[in-house]
Amino acid sequence: MNQAVERAGADRGRSAALESHAPPDCTLPKVAAFDVFGTVVDWHGTITREVESLGLGVNGSDFALAWRDLYRPAMAEVREGRIGWTSIDVLHRQNLEEILRRFGIRHLSEAEKRSLNRVWHRLEPWPDAVAGLGRLRRGMMICTLSNGNLALLANMAKASGLPWDLIVSAENFRRYKPDPASYQGLCALWELSGEELLFVAAHKDDLDAAHAATGCRTAFVCRPQEFGPRGRSDLQRESRFTYHASDFHDLAHQLKL
Repeated sequence: MNQAVERAGADRGRSAALESHAPPDCTLPKVAAFDVFGTVVDWHGTITREVESLGLGVNGSDFALAWRDLYRPAMAEVREGRIGWTSIDVLHRQNLEEILRRFGIRHLSEAEKRSLNRVWHRLEPWPDAVAGLGRLRRGMMICTLSNGNLALLANMAKASGLPWDLIVSAENFRRYKPDPASYQGLCALWELSGEELLFVAAHKDDLDAAHAATGCRTAFVCRPQEFGPRGRSDLQRESRFTYHASDFHDLAHQLKL
């Protein structure tokens, strides 16, 4: 992706994100691309259960939230050029070492640390996810656009039966979301115009970045339990998003699928 295209996408940024995302007609998009962590799978619940099953003597929810809190700063190190391209698996492992120190956990073997780090490959889908994706797949192609690396996303899909037509990662473009190049790269991969793409996420900043970069349609899906006891406070309907859905079945219903 050349720098001129990236700059053009970035320049559209804020002003484009505030415009309506409504499509010009009622035709179905050709492709629906999904954020994964928090949108399709329950990272907080899965990690909490994993940590508590290990008997580490710490609050599983606190551990999960602390680990996740390091996710964006770690990607920013890559995105802003302070370190070279580094996969999410490696970033998660670096962050895990920090969290283990913070929680005073010093007895895990190397094999146990590797297994715990791979919990991100085993994240469990939200209850509506597998069947809801199946419904959406009847009317369009469905794929991921996640910051998770390709092997992680493939292992997760295999474990949970997520019915993707294609797995796409920021790793394909070596640009972590919300870099415009990741969304633009997805359109180029599918040979789509922005209007032919529906981007689906439980995170409004991800939707705004996708629309600013490509002009795609957007669907906000509510996941009130994504952060467990911390909850979510940003679930209200926003007119700038094309769709607002309670889950994937609701989105499929709105798309008449």
